[in-house]
Amino acid sequence: RPIAGLDDSKRLSERRRESLFDEITDLALCWALGRAEVEEIDEINILQASLLAMQRAVAALGIAPRQALVDGNQLPRLDCPARAIVGGDASEPCISAASIIAKVSRDREMLVLDSAYPGYGLAQHKGYPTKAHMEALQRLGVTPIHRRSFAPVRRLID
Repeated sequence: RPIAGLDDSKRLSERRRESLFDEITDLALCWALGRAEVEEIDEINILQASLLAMQRAVAALGIAPRQALVDGNQLPRLDCPARAIVGGDASEPCISAASIIAKVSRDREMLVLDSAYPGYGLAQHKGYPTKAHMEALQRLGVTPIHRRSFAPVRRLID
């Protein structure tokens, strides 16, 4: 039975995402994170890196899923059947749960990185290209955690 309140992580408040994160991770049969590093994103592009991160998450589950549901219209190569669902993060509870786990985990990582890279405001904008973030990049320069393939960063280093 799905957890009440699951939705696309982008449509939930930070407080609600945090609350749901705890409930999801406590009640889920299993869950895992997959990630692609900045260097991988720059080398293979953001879409391919996202698919790679999905592969890694499924591989880390510790169980063999009968099927994987993926938000969007692209599928990673998996050892189980998979189905791509456009808008799935709002319509499929398991995809909503995965999007919440991913968003909360990434936001928490941004808080840690904010301490490592003071002045960029990572705790506030969570790495999104806000005006404040772009101004900090101009003022302080590009760090190892910034994607060189991202157009605003590429412009600064070219």
